[in-house]
Amino acid sequence: MTGRDPMVLEIGTEELPPTALKGLGEALAREFAAGLDRAGLAHGAVAMFATPRRLAVLVEDLERRQPDRESERRGPAVKAAFDGDGMPTKAAQGFARSCGVRVEDLARVATDKGEWLAYTVHESGQDAAELLPAIAATALDHLPIPKRMRWGDRSAEFVRPVHWVLFLHGTEVVPCRLLDTPAGNATRGHRFHHPAAITVDHPHRYRELLRDPGRVMADFDERRDAIRHQVTQAAGALGGRAEVDEALLDEVTALVEWPVAITGGFETRFLEVPHEALILTMKKNQKYFHLVDGDGRLLPHFITIANVDSPRPEVIKEGNERVIRPRLTDAMFFWEQDGKKTLAARVESLKSVVFQQQLGSIHAKSLRVAELAAAIAGAIGGDAQLARRAGMLSRCDLMTEMVYEFPEMQGIMGRYQALRDGEPAELATAMDEFYMPRFSGDRLPGTVTGRAVSLAERLDTLVGIFGIGQRPTGDRDPFALRRAALGALRILREEGLPLDLRGLLEQAREGLGDNVTEADTVDAVHAFMVERLKGLYLEAGVGADVFEAVAAVAPARVADFDARIDAVSRFRTLPEAEALAAANKRIHNILRKAEGTPPGHVDVGLLRDAAERALAAATEDAATTVAPLLEAGDYATALARLAALRDTVDTFFDEVMVMADDPAVRNNRLALLNRLGGLFLATADISRLQN
Repeated sequence: MTGRDPMVLEIGTEELPPTALKGLGEALAREFAAGLDRAGLAHGAVAMFATPRRLAVLVEDLERRQPDRESERRGPAVKAAFDGDGMPTKAAQGFARSCGVRVEDLARVATDKGEWLAYTVHESGQDAAELLPAIAATALDHLPIPKRMRWGDRSAEFVRPVHWVLFLHGTEVVPCRLLDTPAGNATRGHRFHHPAAITVDHPHRYRELLRDPGRVMADFDERRDAIRHQVTQAAGALGGRAEVDEALLDEVTALVEWPVAITGGFETRFLEVPHEALILTMKKNQKYFHLVDGDGRLLPHFITIANVDSPRPEVIKEGNERVIRPRLTDAMFFWEQDGKKTLAARVESLKSVVFQQQLGSIHAKSLRVAELAAAIAGAIGGDAQLARRAGMLSRCDLMTEMVYEFPEMQGIMGRYQALRDGEPAELATAMDEFYMPRFSGDRLPGTVTGRAVSLAERLDTLVGIFGIGQRPTGDRDPFALRRAALGALRILREEGLPLDLRGLLEQAREGLGDNVTEADTVDAVHAFMVERLKGLYLEAGVGADVFEAVAAVAPARVADFDARIDAVSRFRTLPEAEALAAANKRIHNILRKAEGTPPGHVDVGLLRDAAERALAAATEDAATTVAPLLEAGDYATALARLAALRDTVDTFFDEVMVMADDPAVRNNRLALLNRLGGLFLATADISRLQN
């Protein structure tokens, strides 16, 4: 049988884990397509379907049969296949037997390495029906399922018990058993609306038959879009706007097969509770979408997605309102109870919570962070006393009932409680900013106090954990030190803070006192952070050679490092860049091989050749020009001005012998090169730039 037909495979199960559903569906489509490609079965587009009770893949234009193939088997070299009398050796005879032919039936293939015996094997293609069961089984085996389960007395293992398998190629069932379940041509509709079997007569009818009569929207993306549309419409009807969390949308999409939006509400008195806590309750516990007004304020309404088109939606509405009320009541209770005690009154309780056995309690850590934050704030134009108090109070919200119930409220609860305590607005904001950035791409602290405490927290953790010898290794990073380093670097770099990184680490080291047992702690943390900084630049598309050129001159401030990176990136686009990079490399090599240290200045009286006099004059002119630019941190303009030296430098190396016989002349020329190289090194070591 030849030709092409669409194919559909569906695995029907009990309810699949919602947070994993989309990934499982995508993996099935990807692995199945890879299996078809390995088998040499040509095909068209591959589509994924995933609902709570099924994973499916639809393949367009799948070949009915593999094409016939020819492959060449190479045997021994001809010189080893025959003896001096031209008779076949055992090697030739053995190869012929393995091919099922006589030696004289073997071909000879000439290559640049000599002539070899060979045999062409003709392989007839197999029917797709013979190959598809193994392809499907392999794809199912490779799904990302952390822990597989067994059910009943079956030996099959899968993420959930399997109830049916639909497997069609064209109009024919692919005969096989998958996961101890025989393949057929029937699927199942919605558990409530159409629980009976539905016969699928053709793969192209799969989606439409599930929709009608099955009342199942099988396409994950289509179902997701439908939910978004319904939520948007329902919110508009209530005079609000739904803030659709994409992760929640994916999870809700994975919970329903026939989505129907239902609106509900709660008493306005609950709006006295921090809105973030109410939103967490609705999202995390109930999978509700919350609504806000035009100013972004939370409204006393929610939208839930039902998995049934009920003739009495008000019953579903009332049930959801009844379920959410006690949860909101709990949140209000926590808020009211926590208000009976200020953040400052909770400081002592931090002594009972251990941060790390060798580094002491959370209270001890807060003291260290407070002092380091005060020093940082003073250095960046902030209020040192305010930063000290913010650092001391920064973890006190961990001792509240609200954070105990909702760990995601860390910092947020601190901000609300600080305002309720009458603390300054900037301190209250810093309670939340203390945790920023929480993840890659998250926003940075917006206040000076927030930047100070956030930096202090991360640096204290880095130096402390490194200082007791618990550095991250491979994939093991229990204290999230990589994330701490990246967060600190982002604050220093993106906010342009005028802070010496090594100096900050030294301050953190002093604050930890005898807790630090590793002698090289500051050096190790500095190297660790520079490596993380390199990763940030590589992700942004900056070349590794550009980074190394700047790192070679070890800028003290991360913000200064950033300015130099930008300057070198611009410099390398100039037409003079390649020649000047090569010249600087030559200068470094000459100076490295020279004996002793070059003189500190160039003696004009020892300049013999016109080319070296020209270079000396141009170098001094350039030094005068770029000095104020370097002082102002305008490295890009400085390098652009130095690029004008290219012709003069080229002429010097073409016409002047640096290592002259006269020691005085030789040393003077080395001093000139040292002076020239120093101008570039004031920004970066451009000799490290690659062509």
